[in-house]
Amino acid sequence: MKLSCLPVSLYPELTAGRMMPDDWFRMAHSLGLDGADLSVAHVRSRDAAYLDVLRKEAAGAGVHIVMLATYSDFTHPEAAERERQIDDVHGWIAAAAQLGVRFLRLTAGQAHTGVTEEAGLQWAAEGLMACLPAAEAAGVSLLYENHVRGAFWSTNDFTQPAARFLEVVRRTAGSDLKLLFDTANCLALGDDPVAVLNQVRERVGAVHLSDIRQVGTFEPTVIGTGVAPITQLLQILVADEFDGWMSIEEASRSGEEGFRRAVAFADAAWQEAGGQARR
Repeated sequence: MKLSCLPVSLYPELTAGRMMPDDWFRMAHSLGLDGADLSVAHVRSRDAAYLDVLRKEAAGAGVHIVMLATYSDFTHPEAAERERQIDDVHGWIAAAAQLGVRFLRLTAGQAHTGVTEEAGLQWAAEGLMACLPAAEAAGVSLLYENHVRGAFWSTNDFTQPAARFLEVVRRTAGSDLKLLFDTANCLALGDDPVAVLNQVRERVGAVHLSDIRQVGTFEPTVIGTGVAPITQLLQILVADEFDGWMSIEEASRSGEEGFRRAVAFADAAWQEAGGQARR
């Protein structure tokens, strides 16, 4: 297992420019992480020269940029906007390839008013599938997440209910689309993450380790202090011989201490689940 982190707690600083990506890369290295994820909102340009600098900054800090988190909105009611979203993902695929990024996180889209369940499911599956050829050509793996709400969205994910998420998984079966399985997001609506993982386990490409304070609400907390059954979920993955990337989604807003506690918990939980210690 290798460990990365998406620094949601640092989004206000990164968005305002009080902290730059290279600051995050150095912090990630100091935390003992193998990688450092980024939101596309904090990649300030897709210009080749800028991306080259960003890649060198990560390497200089001693970490890889493992995953870029996009906020793809394939469920928008306007067809032209859905096409623009696909084009935007194509742009991020090219950027990921230049950065040496292995994974691009995709989302189905927002729960826009007036979009029927069938239309949203169809558009989500079509949008996700439309991005696969470009990703394959670029050597980038696309990961569809069981998601709650994008940091810059106004509504929750259209496929936040587990039944909708599973239906999109079914409609994309047989493709190269993998999953970013989040350990806590299902709990925001009271869905069982263990039951969901057992239905999609063969499609998991990477893991988001997250935790929430209580079932039925979306209130992130320090990993390991909430209600997510993280060790039980990791046991399923270990049984399937998963030994890839896990990314802590640190959103507790508890400062650097929250990051350090999350890293320590992730390592301990992985080994408790039967996994080998990080090398």
